[in-house]
Amino acid sequence: MGKVKTFARRTFLVGSAAIAGGVAFGYWKFTTPYDNPLNDQPIEGGGALTPYVKIDQSGVSIITPRAEMGQGVHTTLAALVAEELDVDFAKIAVEHGPASYAYYNEAMLSEAAPYAPTDDRFVARSARSAMAIPAKFLALQLTGGSSSTPDAYVKMRKAGAAARLVLLDAAAARLGTPVDRLQTDNGAVVMSDGTRLSYEELAVEAAKLDPPLDPPLKPREAWRYLGKSLPRVDMVAKCTGTAEFASDVNLPGMVYATVKMNPRLGGSLNGFDDSAARISSGYIKTVELPGGLGILADNTWRAFRAADLIRCEWGDAPYPPTSDGILQQVSESFVEEQIDSRYRDDGDVAAVLEDSDVIEAEYTVPILAHATMEPMSAVAWLRDGRLDVWAGTQAPTAARDVAAKVSGLKSEAISIHTTYLGGGFGRRAEGDFIEQVVRLAGETGGRPVKMMWSREEDMCHDAYRPPAIARFKGAVSDGAPVAWDCGIASPSVMESQFGRMDMPAMGPDKLIVDGAVFQPYAIPNYRVTGYRAPAGLPIGYWRSVGASYNGFFHECFMDEMALAAGADPLEMRLRLLNHEPSREVLRTVGEMSGWSGPLAQGRGRGVAFTLSFGVPTAEVVEVAMTERGVKIEKAWIAADVGTALDPGILEAQLSGGMIFGLTAAVQGEITLENGEVQQTNFHDYDGLRMYQTPEIEVRVLENGEHIRGIGEPGTPPAPAALANAVYSLTGQRYRSLPLNKHLDFV
Repeated sequence: MGKVKTFARRTFLVGSAAIAGGVAFGYWKFTTPYDNPLNDQPIEGGGALTPYVKIDQSGVSIITPRAEMGQGVHTTLAALVAEELDVDFAKIAVEHGPASYAYYNEAMLSEAAPYAPTDDRFVARSARSAMAIPAKFLALQLTGGSSSTPDAYVKMRKAGAAARLVLLDAAAARLGTPVDRLQTDNGAVVMSDGTRLSYEELAVEAAKLDPPLDPPLKPREAWRYLGKSLPRVDMVAKCTGTAEFASDVNLPGMVYATVKMNPRLGGSLNGFDDSAARISSGYIKTVELPGGLGILADNTWRAFRAADLIRCEWGDAPYPPTSDGILQQVSESFVEEQIDSRYRDDGDVAAVLEDSDVIEAEYTVPILAHATMEPMSAVAWLRDGRLDVWAGTQAPTAARDVAAKVSGLKSEAISIHTTYLGGGFGRRAEGDFIEQVVRLAGETGGRPVKMMWSREEDMCHDAYRPPAIARFKGAVSDGAPVAWDCGIASPSVMESQFGRMDMPAMGPDKLIVDGAVFQPYAIPNYRVTGYRAPAGLPIGYWRSVGASYNGFFHECFMDEMALAAGADPLEMRLRLLNHEPSREVLRTVGEMSGWSGPLAQGRGRGVAFTLSFGVPTAEVVEVAMTERGVKIEKAWIAADVGTALDPGILEAQLSGGMIFGLTAAVQGEITLENGEVQQTNFHDYDGLRMYQTPEIEVRVLENGEHIRGIGEPGTPPAPAALANAVYSLTGQRYRSLPLNKHLDFV
């Protein structure tokens, strides 16, 4: 991580000098584009017109440099380019880009500015713009934070438009005609007499021309592909079993491997006995790794069996040995010296609470795993001074940096081949499995190695969602809250992950309070304080990160305030919201669900709203009491993404995000004993099954000023909407998750 570490340790200068391009980096360096990585390899009979477009004699390929983990990003990003390039979408090829700084993610870092996404003041806009500077020089090629579409929306359309213009210029030069007498049509340049030159015919000449940096873009009314539901570019391969995940990569002479790591995460390996494994069928070698072992064999199953036969002496974990002990650490963090942030402190909360009847509540959420369908896996081949790695990674440049550090090779000698991801949710932004496979590749004598974790190893060696506690005090008057005091304690995801990257985590961690601090409710006295609990158990980015638990905390207490105020929960929220797109999604979900209508006996309904990742999202859940327990019957979602590029993908992502959140609310919990995770597979850490999943109706709105991503915003409101529905059904307020610890679900 050398490049990232250097800048981080110097601390970013986000002030006038940096904004003006002064001593920090220099304006010229900041505005200079990174080299086109596609030029590093010759393209026979064609060329790379931009970092996102290459054309050879087989056709047009669009480069989509974000990880496809089922969210449909390859389809949407390809459509951005195809729209401006004027090609037949059905005939393009789509490839994941190489690991390259040219594909850095600017949008993700802009959301780190400590201002509400609804704050459009000059200072807020300036802070977000200033984040472009560290984003450019950190150059993280990262998929996460619902940032892929916002980051690509302009740059990839411009890439398509620029490629189209150089193709026109190449045709004009060949034909000896002014460029304004030519036009494009479905992958060809067309003369006024109908003569057509295909893009493939012009590729070599076009690749020699410099593309314009700021080409004009089509107006929305001229869009052919954007704004419509397109066939998913990955669907045929996934339905036919031909899509290549890291687990599918096969190379000649391959060795197979798995790992056996200390079940007390971060603990040492003090000794091992592999004598039984050595005589097992197919066993090749045992390799010591930091904190555990790698086992090589002639197939994956035999590697698993050999690993089971090895006896290890493990060191202790660097955290309390039980999940209750870890949660106790969180509970003890509500003290002045562990305040991490107070981004919002409106009015005089203390004075109002002192003169009011105070409503108090404490909410708790447990540790959660990512539980991706494909366990961690990767392939590496180290030979002749070069290293190739095939992995489903959300962070290709970071993976390359890890590989360089472990192998000792320069980054130019390393190629990261990003495959499809069998689930990510933040887990595959980690570098642990990359480090392991590269170390194992150095032990095979130049043969490629495929490393696959067992499901049990994967479940018990995650970078988990942290436990968190929220403590509320509030007061109501005249049917609405007048004071709101919220304290949220959690370990810092940034501190934990940056520690694994050997980098300091500087400043407050906004993730601790995300989904609570910048909610657009006009409560006159409103305070949110984040408390940083001690780090220990490895934690990481889990779908919607802090908003995943703060949506539950915030919106359940909002219902408690509505009850105390004698107000309808949805109507009170509408009165409090001071952001019109947010009001509109709440109005819409109320209309969709028939909120104001009668509710049959034995049924309950709950509402929740969360502004996360810039997307106002409102959800209603309806539950019914059956003889065997509570059934989640129906659910409704309304969200505003600003500009809807693919309605089908947006609907799928919102539905999937809600199901992810409902799973966590109903049954998600990781527990520890003796420092070891107790859940090992889907039998004791399951997802909602199809029969348990409600019928979901989705409506996507476009009232917001900015385009937004949708991978995560469907998750945060779901647990609160369900918990509020359960209260409506039973009259019981459950303030800790999972809910199946309190009542049965069917």
